[in-house]
Amino acid sequence: MALVLMCGQPCSGKSTAAACLIKALDQQHGTPVILIDEPSLNLDRNHSYQDMPREKNLRGLLRSAVDRAVSKDSIVIVDSLNNIKGYRYELWCLARAAGILYCLLHCDVGELKCREWNQTRQQQGLPSYNDNIFDDLVRRFERPDGRNRWDSQLFEINPSIEEIHEGSQAIVKAVAFLSGDRTLMGLRNSQVLQPTIATQNVRTSETNSLYELDKATQEVVSSLVEAQAQGVGGVIRSVPIGEGLPVISSFVLSVLWSFHPSKH
Repeated sequence: MALVLMCGQPCSGKSTAAACLIKALDQQHGTPVILIDEPSLNLDRNHSYQDMPREKNLRGLLRSAVDRAVSKDSIVIVDSLNNIKGYRYELWCLARAAGILYCLLHCDVGELKCREWNQTRQQQGLPSYNDNIFDDLVRRFERPDGRNRWDSQLFEINPSIEEIHEGSQAIVKAVAFLSGDRTLMGLRNSQVLQPTIATQNVRTSETNSLYELDKATQEVVSSLVEAQAQGVGGVIRSVPIGEGLPVISSFVLSVLWSFHPSKH
């Protein structure tokens, strides 16, 4: 149905906004919501962002979880930094391949306020970022831009100015977008991403296709031998073939029949 990315600096209120969005969606129409974040994958944030290889592994795990979860029957919310625009593009591609809605909820909070909240969480013993990791993540943050297709539809909220709750303007607009409500002033029509040929899953052949083809060929050969032994010409009896093999078997039949003695 939809993929929603939370985006923002560390300790900018993303998890709180995600919780409010889930509650608002549940009150609206009870659509199943799947939340994907570091804790749900048993990952520690300080450990995962300690160096680039571990951060790359973290993004890979999150992307795999999203790939498994996206569908037309549920809303998937990714509560993580999503701070790299190239990574947001990868997740946008997953939404496009699934043919679902896509939007971004940006917690637009300044660095100083995020740092203050992170220090408060450290003092209270709550999950927080180490100072060196916090500084590195803030420096590498790539702000979303609604003009980019992988950052659109973009909803922005500033928890440092307004309290986050189900009635927050950004939350209300996001819910309206996800539910297909076109009456909200200033909100564009909901657009489902359309998969392209490049993103379509190729239909694989059955594992026993070679066996079925050989079986059908043997049936054709046996019928021709039987007709030759009886010295009759014309149309031979119909030969049942395996499912998915009519084109191939018909071609084999035409080739073999061309060599039948009654044709010469």
